[in-house]
Parts: sequence; C-alpha cells; structure tokens
Amino acid sequence: MPTVHWFRRDLRLADNPALVAAVEAARRADDAVVPLFVVDPGLWTAAAGPRVAYLARSLRALDAALDGRLVVRHGRPQDVVPAVAREVEAPTVHVTAATEPYGRRRDDAVAQALGDVPLVATGSPYAVAPGRLRTQQGSPYEVFTPFRRAWLDHGWSAPAPRPRSVPWADVRGDGVPDEPATTVDLPAAGEAAARRRWATFVADALADYDEDRDRPDLDGTSSMSVPLKYGELHPRTLLADLAGAGSSASVATYRSELAWREFHADVLWHHPDAARRSLRTVVPEDAWATGPAADDAFAAWAEGRTGYPLVDAGMRQLRAIGWMHNRVRMVTASFLVKDLHQRWQRGAEHFLAWLVDGDVPQNQLNWQWVAGTGRDAAPYFRVFNPVLQGRRFDPDGTYVRQWVPELRGIPGGAVHEPWKLPAAAAPDYPPRIVDHAQARAAALEAYGRR
Repeated sequence: MPTVHWFRRDLRLADNPALVAAVEAARRADDAVVPLFVVDPGLWTAAAGPRVAYLARSLRALDAALDGRLVVRHGRPQDVVPAVAREVEAPTVHVTAATEPYGRRRDDAVAQALGDVPLVATGSPYAVAPGRLRTQQGSPYEVFTPFRRAWLDHGWSAPAPRPRSVPWADVRGDGVPDEPATTVDLPAAGEAAARRRWATFVADALADYDEDRDRPDLDGTSSMSVPLKYGELHPRTLLADLAGAGSSASVATYRSELAWREFHADVLWHHPDAARRSLRTVVPEDAWATGPAADDAFAAWAEGRTGYPLVDAGMRQLRAIGWMHNRVRMVTASFLVKDLHQRWQRGAEHFLAWLVDGDVPQNQLNWQWVAGTGRDAAPYFRVFNPVLQGRRFDPDGTYVRQWVPELRGIPGGAVHEPWKLPAAAAPDYPPRIVDHAQARAAALEAYGRR
C-alpha cells in the first residue's frame, strides 16, 4: 500500500522532512511513495497570472526531478486527496504543515475527509514554525527585536537529507498544467535553479550584502524570496550555509532578513485577519482618498506615471519581471499610502497581482509595516521622501534609467528631479501628480487627528 506525499509549498526533494517521513513510512511497508500535487481551483484560479505561470514552471521542474512520476490531479483537495488515498489504499498522507489561514482551513477539511487515514504533518515552510515562540508571559511576540532574539536562541534543525533511491509509485495523473500566458519575464524555476542562484549569491554577493542590499542599482540581493515562496528551497538550508560563511555583518544582516520573514508568518498565525484588516488605526476614516480622483491617482501609481522617478521605476520593474527591489517596495508603498492617502490594502492587492514572490504573510505584513498599522510597524509619521531615497540608494540614477526610458538622456543623480530641468530634457516623462511636501504635511495632519 503506497504512502502519499502531498506537495504544496515544498516543491523540492532536498531538505524536505515531510518527504523524508513519507519515504521512511513506505520503506517500512516495503512499498512506494505517490508524489501528489493537487491543482486547487480555489488557489489556481484566484492567484495572479505571474504566480500561476511560475508555479507551472516549478511543477515541470519537480516532475523532471521525479523522472516524470509527479501525480497531478485537479479539484478540491478535500475531494482529490481522499480519492487518491482510496485509489492506492494509502495508510497515510504526508504533508508539510500549512501555516496560513487558507491552508490551515483546507487541511482541516482534508483531514476530516480522509477519515481513518491520518494526515501526517511534518515540518513547516519556516525554520521555526509560526506560533511556537512565546514571550515569558506566554503571549505572542509583537516586537521584532525580541522575537529575533528568541528565534536565534531557539535555533533550528539541520537540513534534512535528500532521500535516495526513492521507490516512486506509478500512478495516473492529469499532467502538469500548461503555463498561462504572461507579459512578465519570469526567472528559471525549480529546486536546481534556486540552488544555483543561491550558490552564486553566496560566492559573489554575500560579503557585501550589508552595504549593497539597499541599492537597487546594484545586484546585491539574493532574490530568494521567489524560491522560498514555493518551497524550492527551505530557509533552514540557507541558514545552514550562512552558518558556514562566518560571522560577518553581512551574514548577520541576511539572517535578520530571514527572521523578519518568520516574524511576519508568526504575526499572521496569531492574527489571521491581518491579511485584510489593519492591526491598528493610524488616521481617521475621512483621511483616506476615495472617488474618481483617487482612482486616477492609483492608476498612475500602478502604471509608473507618478512623475517621481524612483517610484515609477519600481512600479515598471514590477510589471516587467514580477519582482521589485525591497528598498523600492518600501518607497512605492509609502508613496501610495502617505502621498496619495490610499489604504494599504489596495496596494497590497496590486502587488499580489504582479509579484512572482507574492506571499500573503510577507506582502500583507510588509504593507502594514510601511502603513504603520502592523505589529512593530514603522510609525505612520515616517514618510519616505522618494527624491532623497533615490539620491541615497540610486546615486547615479542607474536603476531609474534602466526602467524609465523617458529619462535615459538625463545623466547622473539629476534624473531624480526631472522637473528641475528644462522641459526639453525629458519631454515624454509625466509631471508630478502630487507635491511630496504638501502630501506629507496632509498625512501628518491626519495622523494628528487619529
């Protein structure tokens, strides 16, 4: 009787404790493992095109690593998983534990539908499972720095070994879905591609990460948010490699960035409605812009037509490659919330529509951080100045010129303030849709009325 391993956010063979548990169970029974992936219409049709297209690529890579044995079935998991278990007479179904609100509800429904067949959860997509860490008073952490301290003190397991000579079952599947059309230039997908990118980053860029990570004009980040989203790599693998790279400031900073990811997952675990609702109120309801003018301003922001070059470069990068540099994500988010006075939820929804690494806890809680509405968030009165941010982190204007072709004729840092140049310098670039100083003053006035 084959054991089922149901792949979800763990599209890899190495460092996959749930897969190890499934293989060990199968070997004890002298039987095989069914590698199952369920095309859940609740997620597949609701997810944005770039993420679905990348997921299709990642599944093809996983299928190739399994020598074409990946069993893909379509339908609601609570229908499909029990049907497969009955078909092969599986004694158990193994999974990596779900931690997000939808996944937890889904798994409860599947466990109930499986009846006497246990749904065995092993591990999670995080180094330390959300909900595990508590303060000395037994409450969830609400501030990042003590969470990170507890996270580091708790530690994590060593990476799980990749199972060898796995007896994969030969079970009928529906085939990996076709990749939907998208205008986004997607990166290579799959575990092997992720491992290559990570190895290149460790060898070539990790040493300078502490200084270069905020520079969108430099190739100073790892782009691991994409494989982490789909589980092509586990953060425990990255942490093990960081431990082997010494104790530099760059290693500590990268480890801290992973801790932020785990902090956001922990916050969402304890506050599932944080995906939609602000965790704190920062301005009165009447401070938010609404109506046709707000819609026009939102469209200009979304399409990269605000007249602020760093903002526009980021929004155009998002549409082109389904990814945006993290520093620029903060600047563009701040501009929407505090210059255009629009709710963070609207921006978060737009990001999820385009980001290949669109991950609910990270996207939503990072937006709440910028908006000042989340746990341990930046204060609402912290308003990013897009010009100063551009001059500091893109000093020569290289990043702006890469994504805003109308400004490629403007040399150096002057590209960040094209309105100070003669009109002939950039005739096709749009004027500023707001005055940042005035918009900032309005945001602070609203904050004072909260």
